[in-house]
Amino acid sequence: MKLLVLGGTKFLGRHVVETALARGDEVTIFTRGLHNADLYEGVEKLRGDRDGGLDALRGRRWDAVVDTSGYLPRVVRASAELLADAVELYVFISSMSVYADFRRPNDEDSPTAKLADESAEEATGEAYGALKALCERAAESALPGRVLNVRAGLIVGPYDPTGRFTYWTGRVARGGEVLAPAPRERQIQFVDARDLAEWMLRMIDARRAGVFNAAGPDYVLTMEGFLEACRDACGSGARFTWVGEQFLLDRGVEPWGNLPLWIPESSEHQRYFLAENCERAFAAGLTFRPVAETARDTLAWQRAGSPGVADDAPNSVESHTLAPERERELLDEWRDRQ
Repeated sequence: MKLLVLGGTKFLGRHVVETALARGDEVTIFTRGLHNADLYEGVEKLRGDRDGGLDALRGRRWDAVVDTSGYLPRVVRASAELLADAVELYVFISSMSVYADFRRPNDEDSPTAKLADESAEEATGEAYGALKALCERAAESALPGRVLNVRAGLIVGPYDPTGRFTYWTGRVARGGEVLAPAPRERQIQFVDARDLAEWMLRMIDARRAGVFNAAGPDYVLTMEGFLEACRDACGSGARFTWVGEQFLLDRGVEPWGNLPLWIPESSEHQRYFLAENCERAFAAGLTFRPVAETARDTLAWQRAGSPGVADDAPNSVESHTLAPERERELLDEWRDRQ
């Protein structure tokens, strides 16, 4: 297969490229050349800019394109329109954040978020999901019936620059008493970038279009089950102390930021963000490696110094998550109150 990847040198795109190369596919990447420019000996590297610098893509043909770097509708529209006659399938990496609210599990037909001003271009905060929904529409408008919109959940694994999953693998590996947000039976979801990449390539092989929620695993994974898998993966003697939701909120602990994967059950609009309906993707062949394998491989990458993450990567674990001293203070106060 001849594959074009818009991006391909950071996280998910890197796994897409590596997986495609391992299958024997012919890969071209289109980047600005700013990060990991020396990757992939023998891979064709086109240089340009998503925003107004697409000339290197003109006059070429590929079987499919994977767009891992589209956040603004007009930018996605430009690449989709230019490639409409150059590819058979346009794969757009969207987000589970596209949904209007998370008071109940969403499926692919649930309402998506909207912007009061659709010309807004600040892809942060509440606007992020609505802009991704507009990007989906822009791609579909340019290639009707030939777009695979992948509404990915939290993507994890080696090369992860966000610090969300890696907070927990690193923290459990340190051992000792670990602050864990109750309730322990709360469901969480994520998808290993390697599993997502392999599935998307199989979907491209089948020229499968449509909209798919993509997160897992394909059973109910609890927060307790996840942390135990991390402990199994690293072999530490970590002990989990389950701290009450209201206690954490009263002390200003920030859900998702200070404690990744924690969404309070009292958060009405976000409660089911990590409990979405992904049955359509399961039926289409999305499979998942064991959680402990993802944790083990991610931790090995962390211990090697997290190679491949750009120095300016946003949302670093050090910037947002609980510092060890703060975690200790909270644990001591929680114990005293008990």
